[in-house]
Amino acid sequence: MALVLFLAALIWGVGIVMKAPIRMRWTMIGVLYLAVLLAQTVLPDGNPLRAATGGSAAPWLLLGGFVLLAGIYSAGLRWLKARAQPAAMLAGTPPRPASFTEPELERYARHIVLRELGGPGQKRLHNARVLVIGAGGLGSPALLYLAAAGVGTIGVIDDDVVENANLQRQVIHRDGTIGMPKVFSAQQAMLELNPNITVKPYQRRLSDEIAAELFSEFDLVLDGTDNFDTRYLANRAAVAAQIPLISGALSQWEGQISVFDPANGAPCYQCIFPEAPAPGLAPSCAAAGVLGPLPGVIGTMMAVEAVKVLAGAGEPLRGRMMIYDALYAETRQINLSPRADCPVCGGGSAG
Repeated sequence: MALVLFLAALIWGVGIVMKAPIRMRWTMIGVLYLAVLLAQTVLPDGNPLRAATGGSAAPWLLLGGFVLLAGIYSAGLRWLKARAQPAAMLAGTPPRPASFTEPELERYARHIVLRELGGPGQKRLHNARVLVIGAGGLGSPALLYLAAAGVGTIGVIDDDVVENANLQRQVIHRDGTIGMPKVFSAQQAMLELNPNITVKPYQRRLSDEIAAELFSEFDLVLDGTDNFDTRYLANRAAVAAQIPLISGALSQWEGQISVFDPANGAPCYQCIFPEAPAPGLAPSCAAAGVLGPLPGVIGTMMAVEAVKVLAGAGEPLRGRMMIYDALYAETRQINLSPRADCPVCGGGSAG
């Protein structure tokens, strides 16, 4: 038995050195465990390999049962925590300080001297509550710049964990956070950048059951997801809550961004995209590829639009969509109009 435990420790240690994902390390240990069970049940008594691995299947079955129970217990705790999160959302945002401290004034000085922002604009950012859906390619730069800008409360919802393949473009995460839930990796980076803000991590997928309650706690939503089901859900919830939705999207060398805000006369997302494209017409970044810096460009633009909307500065991209072609360094804009028969914000049935 000691030999098998040594091999398991060796696999884990090599995995750490090779920076293999935690899932892969557990998978390899699981393969080793199954091989030992197979040896104990197939090989005859007295076989050297069977003797070297404990001589009986009983202790391994007990060990496996213990690990299984521990896994079920851990999964149950995660499930209970996820179920408790909507109640936590009702608790509201802790009150922000009435005025800036001296270090904060120094930190935001470049904002305060901007005529379009000034002290009142920075105060609005300080009191704002922004939700970012997805801590991936688009969410990473948006979250970092919202934190740096001093947005008082930032929520981030994502059910994924950091993987090695994310680090080519998801700049909020680090090699040392591989295997960590993205929301906690993002929270760590944001608070290291600006400890004066409140970060609310929600480690779960956005769903119909929680969307309305969650959105009601925020003033603005940024959608950085890569699937149409979540985009349509975010749009419906934002329209119902009467808050703006800043949406970005990527494909290979091209990105797009718009501010969907029917409460202020702009179309909603479903006005412009009534139906999801057929399978294969809009492949994911994993399938089609994406230029590493491109999410940084579009995600940063999303943060810029968020600051403008929250501070009341300039002309946000309401009723307009900006398209950026990185391959040819070109940008263009398309004017967008609400659709009267839109089932979400128009004259159709409520979505």
